Amino acid sequence: MNTLIIIAVDGVIFASWLFLISSGLTLIYGVMRILNIAHGSLYTLGAYAGASLVIAYFGRGFWPQGSYLVLLGAALVVGLISGPLIERGLLRWMYGRDQVFQLLVTYALFLILEDVVKLVWGVNPYYAYKPYGLLGQVRLGGIIYPWYSFLLFAVALLAGVLLWLFVTRTRFGRLVVAVIYDPEISTAMGVNVSRVFVVAFTLGAMLAALGGAFTAPMIAVVPGIAVEVIVLAFAVVVIGGLGSLEGAALGALIVGLVRAAMVHVFPVLELFTIYLVMAVVLLVRPHGLFAREEVRRI
Repeated sequence: MNTLIIIAVDGVIFASWLFLISSGLTLIYGVMRILNIAHGSLYTLGAYAGASLVIAYFGRGFWPQGSYLVLLGAALVVGLISGPLIERGLLRWMYGRDQVFQLLVTYALFLILEDVVKLVWGVNPYYAYKPYGLLGQVRLGGIIYPWYSFLLFAVALLAGVLLWLFVTRTRFGRLVVAVIYDPEISTAMGVNVSRVFVVAFTLGAMLAALGGAFTAPMIAVVPGIAVEVIVLAFAVVVIGGLGSLEGAALGALIVGLVRAAMVHVFPVLELFTIYLVMAVVLLVRPHGLFAREEVRRI
């Protein structure tokens, strides 16, 4: 029983981290129909911005609990700057082009941003660990967990709820849904599709940066952390269905629980089982668990 509790807790915590990143990725694809490989670099920018600002914040002796607001602010700033800049400066020229071409462009952007990170922050690791231990610890199933892990779960849950409310309960969110289903008719009806694209990409960038910023206190922030992130995020959105927020949540939970189970039972097969689950889902549901069938115009 203790093992099951530990697997469930570890799985939910890991799923929370995955959802923050993959929800932004699937939102961008759902609206813009672009598979953004550079999404992992936005996560990296959030991690570096959060780590460097938190280190500076504690260095000045400010109120320790305010560091969580610093992490949130770092993610919002990264999203607000990088989102419009990338979408208006590069991606708007890619709409309507072949998806292979779009993948190559976003991959090139990924490589560029990785070098930008090295130029700005260098190659030495950043340790912004202090927010991680501020909240204390709790014992579950015989294992001691930091409360910070549950803060990450709360951030992911709040972000998911706010994103769902934005999409389903606001006028602009309904415009986003209309663009997802038919951008051509939306344009004919007077919807400013370019504006929708900018907002959608900025929200996706914020979610990626939010995941990076709140992960920074848990890891050593070093160049290259984007690679594992984007691979796992793609696995999540493929399982859940490209363009589906509900699918991203379920896919993140499935991947989180499977990974946690393998880590405790058979660690050698940790990554293998994640992609095995993805392959099985695609055999049964080729478009993912929640994705709708797309009509191809001839």
